[in-house]
Amino acid sequence: MVTGDNIDTARAIALEAGILKLEHKDRKYAVMDGKTFRELCGPMIKIDTGNDLLREEIGNKEIFKEIAANLQVLARSTPEDKYMLVTGLRDLGATVAVTGDGTNDAPALKKADVGFAMGISGTEVAKEAADIILLDDNFASIVTAVKWGRNIFASVRKFLQFQLVINIGAIVILIVGGVTLNTNSQPMGTLQMLWINILMDTFAALALATEPPVLALLDQKPYSRADSIITPVMWRNILL
Repeated sequence: MVTGDNIDTARAIALEAGILKLEHKDRKYAVMDGKTFRELCGPMIKIDTGNDLLREEIGNKEIFKEIAANLQVLARSTPEDKYMLVTGLRDLGATVAVTGDGTNDAPALKKADVGFAMGISGTEVAKEAADIILLDDNFASIVTAVKWGRNIFASVRKFLQFQLVINIGAIVILIVGGVTLNTNSQPMGTLQMLWINILMDTFAALALATEPPVLALLDQKPYSRADSIITPVMWRNILL
């Protein structure tokens, strides 16, 4: 929880909400204020990556790693603190989502992998910086967004696996047929290939692409940013 509120107020609310566990409230770096966070992590460093592009990094990465592993509440934070925290977490390989409603949340919303802005109480600046706007200002809607997002990703993978099975199967049949049969005979003609594509690219593919989300999707582990769209298991299924 990153907030501009007083550190005692933030700690009390975090305990009540379950963000901060009672046994962790006195742990080092579990609860910090923005000023201490800035002083320990150092200023942001701008690195020239060429083509007039600048990349920002945390000044003291070692301290930041230790803080990131323990931090639960950051109070009295400024927009710079929020931006620094998101930047540092992304540099560590984390996938970061940020929720906010104020203008001071805009830099962090923009920097995050996914920014959620409040549709009712949120400012126009926050909405423009965000990727998703919660029209009902209900945090539970984030779970719905995750469920639909995972469903889209799963549907894309199903569609790809299905299409590759059709294409690879057709290619193998044509190659084997071309090598083994005489020139006047082919296992599949042009019209047959078109007929297969009409059936497979419409009815069957649409069935996979329009499946509604199920709650079981929320039990899956999150995907890494580096994950391939086609997994080894999918390749095995395709070849089989």
